[in-house]
Amino acid sequence: MSAKRTGEILTDLLMKWNVDHIYGMPGDSINELAEDLRKKEDEIKFIQIRHEETGALAASAYAKLTGKLGVCFSIAGPGAIHLLNGLYDAKKDRVPVLALVGQVKSDETGTEAFQEVDLQNIFSDVAVYCEQAVSAAQLPDMLNMAIRRAYVNRGVSVLIVPDDLFAVKQNNREPITAPEITLPGSFPEQQALMNSVQLVKEAKKTVILAGRGCTGASQELLDFAEKIHAPIVVSLLGKGIIPDYHPLNLGQHGQIGTKPAYQAIMEADLLILVGTSFPYRDFLPKETKAIQIDILPERIGDLYPITEGLCGDAKKVLAALNKMTEENKDTAFLEKYQEKMKKWHAQLELDKQADSEPIIGPQVMNALEGVMDDDAVISCDVGNVTVWTARYLPFLHQKFAISGRLATMGCGLPGAIAGQIAYPDKQVIGICGDGGFSMTMHDFVTAVKYDLPVKIIVLNNSQIGMIKYEQEQLGHLHYQTSLGEIDFAKFAESCGGDGYRVENIADLQSAIQQAFTSNKPAIVDVVIKDQAPLPGNITYDQAVHFGEFLVKEFFTNKKVEVPNVKKSLERLL
Repeated sequence: MSAKRTGEILTDLLMKWNVDHIYGMPGDSINELAEDLRKKEDEIKFIQIRHEETGALAASAYAKLTGKLGVCFSIAGPGAIHLLNGLYDAKKDRVPVLALVGQVKSDETGTEAFQEVDLQNIFSDVAVYCEQAVSAAQLPDMLNMAIRRAYVNRGVSVLIVPDDLFAVKQNNREPITAPEITLPGSFPEQQALMNSVQLVKEAKKTVILAGRGCTGASQELLDFAEKIHAPIVVSLLGKGIIPDYHPLNLGQHGQIGTKPAYQAIMEADLLILVGTSFPYRDFLPKETKAIQIDILPERIGDLYPITEGLCGDAKKVLAALNKMTEENKDTAFLEKYQEKMKKWHAQLELDKQADSEPIIGPQVMNALEGVMDDDAVISCDVGNVTVWTARYLPFLHQKFAISGRLATMGCGLPGAIAGQIAYPDKQVIGICGDGGFSMTMHDFVTAVKYDLPVKIIVLNNSQIGMIKYEQEQLGHLHYQTSLGEIDFAKFAESCGGDGYRVENIADLQSAIQQAFTSNKPAIVDVVIKDQAPLPGNITYDQAVHFGEFLVKEFFTNKKVEVPNVKKSLERLL
């Protein structure tokens, strides 16, 4: 058998791992691998992005949406450094991503060569596997190990390779490792299950807080919740796990959440945490009995001082609990919060259907709801737009991608690109604020280049709106939160896509409908009013600090009138 280039061997291995596309930018320290990928472009599609951060964010979003390995690719030095934000997003949201990173030639490493940086040190914190190859012979086994670690540890693997090693020819030797994975099975001990069943039996006010770990376990979650008559609160990453209008659903929790969700969790005498990494301790009760279900043993007890931990797959654990648990006959607690949610939804509908000017975020969600497919893929950016999407855009069976624990702005467009590649026949929507979109907008041309008909909705208030609100919460005056105005519709057209600019409520629905009938990538640039994304539940401290801001604003800005200050304070309190 003739010898093969090492890059070709690695490309074949990637295909055995079912990798069918890579996000990246070629360059002088990764060009040898790029040549081998070129030869296999029918099997592994290369998505050339304009900035490596987009590639890493897209790889992370792809892993979130599919559960499969996301793969990105960069040169040494600046390209590698650009990957970091997207890789940290994957780390924080615990999804498998592989970064193939070039390095200067073997005989130049350690000599402060052009673009040489200490890549192992740079990636050491973000990666569950980070190794630099020193010979071509070890690379096939290193690639298998890197991919296996990414899957098993639900994290980032970084394989750093001096570019000349890809060009080295070698015969297929006996491999040390295999291009396959066996994920460990885990299930709670019987005693832990029995203890949990007893806790459920004794509780009068049980609330379930469900996260992305319930993906694939929606029916089991609903079956269990219905049996014990417990309302379900979902984390941001859990949006879409059950329909938003399901009678058991109290909506999201935390800063973006609903008032009924906050009140129910604070009143609960038993909290069941299922597949969630919800990070906001202030939004959980001080002392309540709790059960946590998580497939990762190291996560159990990290979020809350639990009473019982159940380590295992949410689908299997919930099914077992459902079989072992007696039906709860007391429906008073659930019915109380179902009534509260009816009132909450009614208020949201008033916000969404208002015909006032200027346009506000909820009105955009209302227009979008009218054209959104039941199985659409939604990629949401971070900022005020997160609140409008989570709170006002109801999901049925849609898939959802967002930067969760890292909460990085700029993730909306890369997530939409990844969503359209993962699901080419589905409707893919990116929902962005102008601040977040402008961080990665250069890669809209990538969607155009690869005929990805994503629809990007930009809520454009020429502000970093969430930061502006955070300053108000602290009682501070606004500082450096205004952005320069951009006509994103003209930008879309300049890239070869379709662009629609909306400045009046009368034009909103028609513009969105036109964009969604187009077979090209499109941006709908909606000029909206700057509006504070008030949380579902206002704390006393938030009200006090916001009042401080209003008073300061009154004395420094003559446009603010006393009645408006009074009205704002009354709305909070």
